Parts: sequence; structure tokens; C-alpha cells
Amino acid sequence: MQRIILYGLMFLFATAVVATAENRELFQVDREYFPYYPSLFRWEKSTAPFTEPETCAGCHEQQHREWNGSVHSLALRDPIYQGELNKGVAAVGHDIARQCEGCHSAAGMVTGELKKPGLAGLSPLARAGVSCDVCHSVSGTSHTRTPTREAGNGSLILNPGYDGKEGPQLVKRGPNRPDGECGGGFHECRQSPLHDQADLCAGCHQVYHHDKHFPLEATYNEWKHSPYAQRGIQCQDCHMVENDTFLKSADDFRKPQRSQYRHYFNGTNYLLAWLSAQAATRNNDKEQAERLMKQYDMAVKRLQSAAGLELIPIYDNGRLRELKIRVSNLRAGHNLPTSLSNIRQMWLEVSARDQNNRLVMTSGSLKANGSLSPETRIFNSEGMGSDFHFSHDPWVITAFSRHETIPSRGYREVYYGVPSLRGITTLIVEARLRYRTADQHVAEALLSAVPGDINLATEYGLTSVPPLPVVDMASVRSTVAMRKR
Repeated sequence: MQRIILYGLMFLFATAVVATAENRELFQVDREYFPYYPSLFRWEKSTAPFTEPETCAGCHEQQHREWNGSVHSLALRDPIYQGELNKGVAAVGHDIARQCEGCHSAAGMVTGELKKPGLAGLSPLARAGVSCDVCHSVSGTSHTRTPTREAGNGSLILNPGYDGKEGPQLVKRGPNRPDGECGGGFHECRQSPLHDQADLCAGCHQVYHHDKHFPLEATYNEWKHSPYAQRGIQCQDCHMVENDTFLKSADDFRKPQRSQYRHYFNGTNYLLAWLSAQAATRNNDKEQAERLMKQYDMAVKRLQSAAGLELIPIYDNGRLRELKIRVSNLRAGHNLPTSLSNIRQMWLEVSARDQNNRLVMTSGSLKANGSLSPETRIFNSEGMGSDFHFSHDPWVITAFSRHETIPSRGYREVYYGVPSLRGITTLIVEARLRYRTADQHVAEALLSAVPGDINLATEYGLTSVPPLPVVDMASVRSTVAMRKR
């Protein structure tokens, strides 16, 4: 009898465990803690308001000048982002689109000012995107309380100030120890170790699907598992400095001096800088156009210093059988490419000519319509939805069907077969590693979807989408004998 009772209790316990496991979600969301979900920003609200960048410029002229024209300042106004946002709201609704709005204009999102795609009627604070006060109001992170227990989707805590005895008191945070005159009576200053760390950037540079929690963008985790994280080189040490300082950080793992940090937030989005420079030129704002073209030049130089190519001939029984090309990630502290790796394109263009300069092999060339030839060796990702069908849309993608990016200080090798070529003794081989911000047709689709209040012709001079600019990141040229002596 006791044995029967024991077996019965064991059965009930096992049944309860199974039922609990079936009812428990793997990715649990605390919607009370995250009231703007799927954006994971938190706002410790008081009567202390957020501050517009122009106000900050009164005392921080240099920092404002550096920020103005950066990708942070353009985050909400980016026409490609606005096209994507417009498509997303139409597909899944505005509540889910808050995930995007949080990182592209946190102050505009938490205050409820952002209600739809577009820029019409927005305050300067909302239009300023990732503004001075967004970053300098961050008081902490909520990375360990997210559904994945990792940083992402805006897992930052905003606190621009508090309610003092005499009214709202503003508080701004930064990495430096404040002196007695910091803030000039306008705001309090507090030293924040977080502002020196990659965890500050992690909240928005790690993006998960709004429901399935698949990592669509994994820049922070790529860095976290890289040699740069192991040696204490943070995001700020590469992206908040001039290019010559970046090279020292990237090559020698050398931390910049405090005086070398800038508010450029250099990245590789040269397309946004180029489009915005066209808009500034049309508005006769020469100073802003020059500032934006400096951002463009910095982005291009970053790309051109990030990677390297090696060409290695492979012989079999004395005859050239294959060409091996090694693509190395030399200086990026994250994968190449990173972020929207299913949209960005990094590929090899290879050509071979014989001793008489006749073209005998080619791969990776751009077609007249901007598309790549099918045999192109490309380093990026391909997204798919829950139905396992291909998709570019971030609200659909729940997995990658292919993910071929290059880890920090790592490499990938690509092989090209060499057929028997009668009468040819030598091949002159050229290879280029090329990059563009997006597939041509994807860019056309997104720019055609911008909200009605954004007129591409009026603002950017675009009556159609031109061929996207391509940057040659690295190249190699070698003369290879068809037979090895």
C-alpha cells in the first residue's frame, strides 16, 4: 500500500512539473517594470524635464558641434529608418514600433510625443534623436531584467533629474569627476562609471525580435566575446575618437587619453551622412554640409582600415587548381559586418586576366540595376520568419538561415576553382572587398516607403534612388603562374 501511495505521489509531482514547464514562458516579460514594452527603456519620472541640445550648446559648444551631424543626431530623421518604421507600423502597429522609437528618440518615445512615423509637428527634443540629454540622463541599466536577461532593445534607465525642495533639479552624468563649477547652476553633475563602459551602448546596439526575442543585431555580444573586451577596449575607445586615435586603440589595444574623446560617434553609415549633406546643401547650410561630409569621410576611412585581403594560390600536382582569398577582420571590435547584417552587404569582387590581358574569370560584379551576380561571395546574414521563409523585415525575422560575418581579429576563407585554360601560362588576379550600407533594391523599397511629410525630392533632391555608393575596403593584386615549378 505504501508503495502504491509513493508511486502516486511521484506521478502527481512529475505531472505538476511538466504542467509548470509547459505553462512557463522561456522569455518572461515584466510589463509593469517595462511599461513601454517592447521598448525596454525605463523613465524615472519627475517634474524635471529633458533638455534640448541647443540649450546644452550654450555651455558645451564643442561637444554640440561634434554631435550635430553624427548618426546619433540623425537617428530619428534618417529617411531609411523612417521608411522602415512606416512599413513596420503598417504591418504590426505602432505599439510594437515603440521598440524602434525608443532607441531612435528615447525622450520622444517615453514622453509620448512619438505617435506615428514622420517628423511633422515634433519638438526639437524629439527630432534630435539620440540627443545629449538621452545619454547624459542614463542613471543605470536593466540588462539583467530583460526577457533574455541580456542587454538590448533600450534596456537603460533614464533620470534627467528629481523633484527638489525648490522645484525640479536637473542631473547630468558623465565619466569625469565634476569640479565645483560643473553645471553652472543649471544642473547637478554626477560622475558615472557606466559612461566609460560598453554597457551604456549595449542597450541600443543589441536588438531582439519584439516577441520571439531572437537577436537581430548582436553588436554588443560580438564585442563582449572579442579580444577587445578581454583587453578592456570599450566601444567609446574606438567610436568616440578621431581616426588616428582609433588606429592606436584597434592595433595596440591602447586606451585613449581623456582629452582625445570626441562626440562624433563614428561608424560606417556613410550613406546617412551623404544624404544629410545633400539636404544641408539644399538648405544653403554650408557649415552643416561640411560637418556632415567630415562624418562621411570618417566613415569611409573606418571601413578602409577595418579589413585585409590575402590571395593564396593552391596547386595540385604542379597545376593551379584554386585561388584562396582570406578576408581578415583587422580592426573592428565586433563582427564584420555588424548590426543589420541581413541588410548591409560586404562582398568579394574577383577578376582574373591572362598574360595577354584577356578576362578569363570574374565574380562579384555589380549589374546595371545595382544587384549582385548570383555567384557573389558575400559576408552577411539572411533572415527568415517563423515559417522559415526569407525576409528582410525585422518584425518578421525570428532566425537566420545563413549567418556569415567575420569575428573580431578573425578571418574567413573563400575558394575559387580554376579550370584548365589552354595556352594560358599566367593569371593576373585582382580582388576587392566591397561594402555598401544596403542592398540596392532594399534601399529603394525603404526610401519609397517614407511617410508623407518627408519629401525626398524637396529635402534631398532625390526624384529616384541613385545607385548606392560603394566603398572598397581592401584590395589585393597578384600574378599567379598556372604551373608551379
